[in-house]
Amino acid sequence: MKLHLLFIGNKFIYNRALKEYIIRKIEQKADFINSITFFKESDNSLFLYLERELHSTDKYIIITTKQHFSTLGKLICTVTSDNQVLKDDMLIPSNSSLYEKGSYLLEYKNSTTNVLHIDEMEKFPELLLNFEETKYIMHLFDENDREHMISLIAPVAQTYDVKIDIVDIIEGWFIVNIRSKKYGDISQFIASVKQLFPNKIIAAESIESYIIDRLSLHKKKISFAESCTGGLLTYYFTKNNGASKILDGSLVTYANNIKESWLGVNADTLEKHGAVSSEVVLEMSEGALNVSNADYAISISGIAGDSGGTKYKPVGTVYIGVRSKIKHKEIHLNLNGDRNYIQHQSVLFAIKMLLLMDKEMFF
Repeated sequence: MKLHLLFIGNKFIYNRALKEYIIRKIEQKADFINSITFFKESDNSLFLYLERELHSTDKYIIITTKQHFSTLGKLICTVTSDNQVLKDDMLIPSNSSLYEKGSYLLEYKNSTTNVLHIDEMEKFPELLLNFEETKYIMHLFDENDREHMISLIAPVAQTYDVKIDIVDIIEGWFIVNIRSKKYGDISQFIASVKQLFPNKIIAAESIESYIIDRLSLHKKKISFAESCTGGLLTYYFTKNNGASKILDGSLVTYANNIKESWLGVNADTLEKHGAVSSEVVLEMSEGALNVSNADYAISISGIAGDSGGTKYKPVGTVYIGVRSKIKHKEIHLNLNGDRNYIQHQSVLFAIKMLLLMDKEMFF
């Protein structure tokens, strides 16, 4: 069964933070969302859409506002030849099989629809749809291409009756999405793949949460020194619970004089090599380690664009430094994309470098 998400209301088009919050909550339970469709409140095509789609065999999550919740219910009742009844201060179709505050489930013909209302600054209502498949995420760090991964992993997936999708994140980092129905054995599948790829597999929904847990377990700290990513690396971690256990702070150092005064980067190094260089990120990571007394530090400096590039350092030139108290490593990247995508790629490469620098800690 496919899962379709419908947003009905102008605020879901323009309120990006609310829309992303809703999608995150759904993705915590759903394997994936096949399609996302937006309707304004006054869109007359909504009736025809519902009339066609509710006769299918798919699953639907319809999100609307409290103001338009009962109006949508009337529309659904017209399509399904039903009428609305009052349940727990909500007007909902009488044939609804389940309902909670702000949410009801309707099974019509072969389709199943969960209608919910939510407005800004509100808690997400109970999701009533039943997702039969269990799912898990596995991160694979290997320099082989996707086809090679599939050739090795697919036979193991067949053995343990699981379905897999392998997705490239960045060079050398793959996400394996694992789905299992009644008889699949995800845990044995992961154990077998770990034997195929020793010290290359991390089974975790969120790689940042996994790092937080590992560092917390060993009572380790990490600090960041960012330039072109503007705090994005820090956000990747602080958006997860428990970040305060491993991160006391980070520094966003755009200007050269701030790199000097906050991180202790040598003025001669900046003058000779430029802010976007291996030498500078080396000193930035050392400074971040020293100023925070952390156990690990990551530094990033680059040209994210859309302007600022030169012949020798074009847009997409990024240097990353990763350091522990006993090791350090720098990398030079030439990335493609717009400003935001280059920033995200830089962060992902930095996370990958951290994991691979200390395999004993993280694998």
